Amino acid sequence: MTLPHLPADAPALPPPPAAPAAAGQGHGRPKQPPLTRVWRGRSDDPRWARPAFLGLLLVVALAYLWNLSASGYANSFYSAAVQAGSQSWKAMFFGSLDSANAITVDKPPASLWPMALSVRIFGLSSWAILVPQVLMGVATAGVLYAAVRRRFSAAAGLLTVAAFALTPVAALMFRFNNPDALLALLMTVTVYCVLRGMENGRTKWLVWAGVAVGLAFLTKTLQAFLILPPLAVLYAVFAPGRPLKRIGQLLLSGLAMVVAGGWWVAVVELWPASSRPYIGGSQNNSFLELTFGYNGLGRINGDETGSVGGGGGGMGGGGSQWGETGIDRMFNSEIGSQISWLLPAALLLLVAGVVVTWKARRTDTARAAFLAWGGSLVMTMVVFSFMAGIFHQYYTVALAPYAAALVGMGASVLWEERARFTASAALGVTVAVTAVWSYVLLNRTPDYVPWLRWVILVGGVAAGLGIAVAGRLNRQLALGAAGVGLVAALAGPTAYTISTLGTGHSGSIVTAGPAGASMMGGRGGGPGGGEGGGMQPPGQGRQNGQGQQGQQAGQGQQPGQAGQGGGMGRPPTGGMPGQGQNQGTGNGKQQGGTGMMPGGAGVGERGGAGGGGMGGLLNGAQVSAKAKALVEKNADDYTWAAAAIGSQNAASYQLSTGKPVMAIGGFNGSDPSPTLAQFKSYAEDGKIHYFIGGGMGGMGGGSGSASKIQSWVEKNYTKVTVGSATFYDLTQPKS
Repeated sequence: MTLPHLPADAPALPPPPAAPAAAGQGHGRPKQPPLTRVWRGRSDDPRWARPAFLGLLLVVALAYLWNLSASGYANSFYSAAVQAGSQSWKAMFFGSLDSANAITVDKPPASLWPMALSVRIFGLSSWAILVPQVLMGVATAGVLYAAVRRRFSAAAGLLTVAAFALTPVAALMFRFNNPDALLALLMTVTVYCVLRGMENGRTKWLVWAGVAVGLAFLTKTLQAFLILPPLAVLYAVFAPGRPLKRIGQLLLSGLAMVVAGGWWVAVVELWPASSRPYIGGSQNNSFLELTFGYNGLGRINGDETGSVGGGGGGMGGGGSQWGETGIDRMFNSEIGSQISWLLPAALLLLVAGVVVTWKARRTDTARAAFLAWGGSLVMTMVVFSFMAGIFHQYYTVALAPYAAALVGMGASVLWEERARFTASAALGVTVAVTAVWSYVLLNRTPDYVPWLRWVILVGGVAAGLGIAVAGRLNRQLALGAAGVGLVAALAGPTAYTISTLGTGHSGSIVTAGPAGASMMGGRGGGPGGGEGGGMQPPGQGRQNGQGQQGQQAGQGQQPGQAGQGGGMGRPPTGGMPGQGQNQGTGNGKQQGGTGMMPGGAGVGERGGAGGGGMGGLLNGAQVSAKAKALVEKNADDYTWAAAAIGSQNAASYQLSTGKPVMAIGGFNGSDPSPTLAQFKSYAEDGKIHYFIGGGMGGMGGGSGSASKIQSWVEKNYTKVTVGSATFYDLTQPKS
């Protein structure tokens, strides 16, 4: 393994782990029993290091598991696909929204597979869906520690884990069922594998990195490729071995990526379209079109055919309908509270780490670590900051591992070199800047723990001054200043993380932190910040897009009984949710789950099926006990018990009844699936029992199939009203 070769004036960094002596050699250390090795860790580690790491992982796991069921089914769009996958292997393979395979979700299915397997084993419940996400968070923390500890101190690894786990958006998304949790894990594994390959130039690690990226592509398509340019350049320039060998290794890694991510794409593209579900989010039933259009270039330039508003790009003046764009986007009032607490520190420590290792030899692994994590952070930040298409605050969880690694590595290096004033001063400035930025973020929610921002500001600046002169202080005073600085740096994100863990989150657009933490300004907010319309345990408050705490009109009841505004709760036995009836409001707050229109205007009283934000586009419907009973009646006699415009509305009924419900038009109601002719054929063949009225299908452009279907149904079939929900019995044509 290549050891670092730094100039005489460079800091002394701990070497990477040495390879163990071969078994049977006289000078080799006795081989430790497996359990002892797990508990003890590396032989050159302090005795406290491995127990501290395992204990910290346990704390992270318990914290993320706490209050987990408060989110109910979280994003019912993905929960319905998980339910379908637990009932049908074909639905699981394709990522279908329903077990009868009408249409898929608008992402590839890799993130659904662990959850679907969990539900197959344990049954449908909030815990069965969300625990795999928590385990992904714990795994990400473990990989981060392993990556940092291989080249830096155990303390650096522990600080990295703490910084990652206490990032508010990480605490949100590793307890939620969107694809971002698995994506963040796989991206972290990718960087780890590249760094392992940088140590000794072994090809297998580049191949594994390619496999990780391929699987990440099957999780969230092209976002997986954001970190490839900096990592590829890093390996080509700084890895050991001859240039041609390095290029060959990168080509093999690319081949592994294509195989790991392309096999599923090839199967889908070659499978006869007539016998597979429609590819949700596409306009011509093609996964490649979905990848390079709606989920690809459309996210960059804003021209997303089939999206809300039908594409059209940005608004001009540095903004788009999905928020203000620009270099400061990760720090503004829409995004900053989710991820930016430690971003200034990460960027400052990236610069410091590169400066410290700049004169090291070409293959130095410490510099490679800073460049790998730093390149991944900067590349992802730049793309996120300027993309004009669909962008949600929770996307920024992708930045959390990169920023955490830079904080852990950089703080460790500068602290070890604190005898040099330049190093201690750089660390002191970093702590002070972090405290000042925490004050700014906390000041955006002045009613949330109002004293905390002042304590952080005063304590952080004082600690920064102490750390700056740590080389001139005795050990006790230096450690005291470091301890105060660490608390000041992490107190702000910790407070927001605690608020996140204590709050249930559901719907399509969720944010971390307390009320008002993430304000979507003007039209830039994009549609539907509401988190309320998803399925929620009885009596739990939720948040709307303005970050205000949701208000309940009453308490939900037991499964199958009507509540007075409690959402749809998961019963303790893991059965189907209890019911609640929703009352929307016009002031932006929720009583049971109203979403938000663009710019923060509240949705008023809802009609039709009682959908959530934007007619159920974002948050689905609240299903009453009577509506549930109606859909369940003779459901097994039909391929689909019902059909509804928009995936969220369909998902709500499907999760409530356990029966397949067709999502007309996919998520936005704008996909040309099914066509009017196809729907007529399904109705005439007796494959669909009910059409659920309401919703806002077709608002995103596309063929307008959903609107045509709704008009045809209303004209030709008998209407049945159950409470506030409207159904059309497709077995009862009008006379």
